[in-house]
Amino acid sequence: MNKTDSKWTKLIQPDFVKNDNFKSLADSIERASTIVFDDVSKLRNRNWKDKHSYSYGLMGTPTSRRLEKQIAIIENVKHAILFPSGLSAITCFLISFLVSGDKVLFPSNVYGPVIDFANFLKERFGIDYDLYDPINPDNLRISPNTKLVWVETPGSVTMEVSDLYLIARVAHENGALVAVDSTWSAGIALPVFELGADISVQALTKYQSGGSDVLMGSLSTNSDSIYLKLSESIMKLGVGVSQADCHLILRSLPHYPLRYHAQDNSARRIANWLNSSKSIEKVLHPAIPGSIGHNIWKKYFTASASLFSVVFKKDFEQEKIDAFVNALRLFRIGFSWGGAVSLVVPYTKDQLHKNFPFEGSLVRFYIGLEQADDLINDLDQALTKILN
Repeated sequence: MNKTDSKWTKLIQPDFVKNDNFKSLADSIERASTIVFDDVSKLRNRNWKDKHSYSYGLMGTPTSRRLEKQIAIIENVKHAILFPSGLSAITCFLISFLVSGDKVLFPSNVYGPVIDFANFLKERFGIDYDLYDPINPDNLRISPNTKLVWVETPGSVTMEVSDLYLIARVAHENGALVAVDSTWSAGIALPVFELGADISVQALTKYQSGGSDVLMGSLSTNSDSIYLKLSESIMKLGVGVSQADCHLILRSLPHYPLRYHAQDNSARRIANWLNSSKSIEKVLHPAIPGSIGHNIWKKYFTASASLFSVVFKKDFEQEKIDAFVNALRLFRIGFSWGGAVSLVVPYTKDQLHKNFPFEGSLVRFYIGLEQADDLINDLDQALTKILN
């Protein structure tokens, strides 16, 4: 800076002191909309595809690229891209890879908003879809225009575990890509790419964030062509993420495997306790024997998320189920999961897919970081209230 510049100009453009001796274990936050260049040549030769350089804040800063690299390491793949939410990762991917006349196969237990978006694509752009039974992959009906098979294992409400390996084999034999919603397994419990996935989508809102205060999603792949095509699409769509939110997730990543496994242990204790209750018809927890797809879980999974559901006996009317949920003290009523606080959500029968085999009402639990004994005592007192 010129010594003759006024103090007010220096306020706008201060002298920056770079100290190479400063070292910290904490990640810094690099925010930017404008990226400045040393000269005109570098401005004109910028390449947004080059992940070793920067061209505009929307295309990434060192903060977001650190997080992308960490997610790729966790998934054991070459590429990861960040999105403002898990749902936006799904919708941007579908928009990027499907054109009019294409078809997608979704499992009947797929996350509800995905079907809402699929209906939008069908009505507005002529992109068709069919539903398949997630526990009978041999019945997949792949037509010549089927470009993608979607997998959600287990289903995030009804908890059926799909055989990803068999689904991927059938899909690839028929020239279709395989995308997996890996949010439940979180890059920890299921090696989705080893089993045949082409794309893994996660809601980093959940365990990776861990604070119930950040929305973010990711898409991971080993394919250079898929990565490039998706990168081009999100640039045109103007999709970007908050660097502050990236920083929050980077802070949580080192200990999220510890939380995942600790909560897994608590959830299994609580699921087994509920399994012994005379009020419960079925515990839908993949690691519990008798749950739908338990044998597939044993074959491929190494751990379980702390999200599971139970089905009450059919003589429990919805009013009584709601009273049970309202009677809980430690379980808070709310959607999403992955944070420290345990959650509960009751589902009415019309919210479940048509192939759901049980007549009773379903309640989904997320087990947080509270002491398992305290949560069991809370469940016990709430069940006692509705039984009396």
